[in-house]
Amino acid sequence: MNSAAPSAAPGERPTTVRHRVLLMLFVTVVINYMDRSNLSVAATSLAHDLALNPVRLGKLLAAFGLAYATLQVPGGWLVDRASPRVLYAVICALWSVATILQGFAGTFLILYSLRLLLGAFEAPAYPICNRVVTAWFPESERAGAIGCYTSGQFVGLAFLTPLLLLAQKSLGWQFVFIITGLAGLVWAGLWFLLYRDPAESRHINRTEFDYIKAGGGLVEAGQNPGAAKSKFSWADLGLILSSRKLWGIYLGQYALTSTLWFFLTWFPTYLINYRHFDLSQSGILSSLPFLATSLPFLAAFAGILCSGFLSDRMVRRGISPTTARKVPIICGLLLSTTIIGANYVEDHRLIILFLALSFFGNGFASITWVLVSLLAPRRLLGLTGGVFNFIGNLSSITVPWIIGHLVSGTNFTPALTFIGGLALLGALSYVFLVGRIERIE
Repeated sequence: MNSAAPSAAPGERPTTVRHRVLLMLFVTVVINYMDRSNLSVAATSLAHDLALNPVRLGKLLAAFGLAYATLQVPGGWLVDRASPRVLYAVICALWSVATILQGFAGTFLILYSLRLLLGAFEAPAYPICNRVVTAWFPESERAGAIGCYTSGQFVGLAFLTPLLLLAQKSLGWQFVFIITGLAGLVWAGLWFLLYRDPAESRHINRTEFDYIKAGGGLVEAGQNPGAAKSKFSWADLGLILSSRKLWGIYLGQYALTSTLWFFLTWFPTYLINYRHFDLSQSGILSSLPFLATSLPFLAAFAGILCSGFLSDRMVRRGISPTTARKVPIICGLLLSTTIIGANYVEDHRLIILFLALSFFGNGFASITWVLVSLLAPRRLLGLTGGVFNFIGNLSSITVPWIIGHLVSGTNFTPALTFIGGLALLGALSYVFLVGRIERIE
């Protein structure tokens, strides 16, 4: 498709290529999160084999985040200048190789180094997704689209975590990394073969193209030669670091991802070592063991879908973007504080209930990337997304490390209280800092 093509024929029905692109984004997020969370699945067996105490295990779980968060700003800058088709295929292949090699690591240092490489190669992944959805979807559909692809991080883990635990029991923790890495390599090739920007797609017709463009979709963002040739500017970085609105979403994102990173790192260890769940019994795909690992992720999946479609419906009914976008985020963060309730119950079913309720709230608040699309200067979507993801994912460094220092041999209570308190602070950030939703020019 060329943006200079003739106008649509009268009565031409729009194609739905953007929905196929959305499915591809969903799969990319499933792959992305499977590779960053596989260490949590292997953690208990791996820690035993490598003689890791909680503090040392916390450092290992935080290694991914150290590189991932540090490289968000340069990763976002790169996203503004490289084709999503090529860039995502390359980084997915590289991080998949790093994942496979973790299965052959025999020492703490080697495994730590490979987790750093994994974080470095995954750094541009979410800014790429945000750029793609901003190009392919009008503003009235964007929150729902972001909700759909972001839900991949939850629904994928809900079903894959029990299967990976089963693979660990049957084959050893090494195969958790080998299996997930091979899946990523296959998807890197498929993405390169299948993805195109709107202006380059042979399948989109003029009616759908014009519909996306008229609704605020940046359909020609992928063909911006000015951005491709421009150099990094400290003035641009200063602009997006001097906005109170942007700082509101930056700090809110840190609070939001703190709950997520508990589930991506310490969650299986919490259930096994501190709550005495048996997640490796032969009935792992039935009853309580399956619910323990899957229900919180399924709850988060339901939360983000409900939030995205509710927010878009509010926009279509004429409710201001300020209300339609912020209210689900604030309500979700407040609901996430219920994770503290797990400290005060002993029944395994109630523990799962509090964790699921909290993670539902986290999912309900997870449409935050739509605010990057709505607030960021048009030519700095990638850089703004990089800063947003950098500050938000500082939690991937701090949360696993802090939890490792907070927990004792039998007591996980301070860690869950810490996570719930951060969620409350995130809600206050959106209430008092973000203000009216309007693009920064």
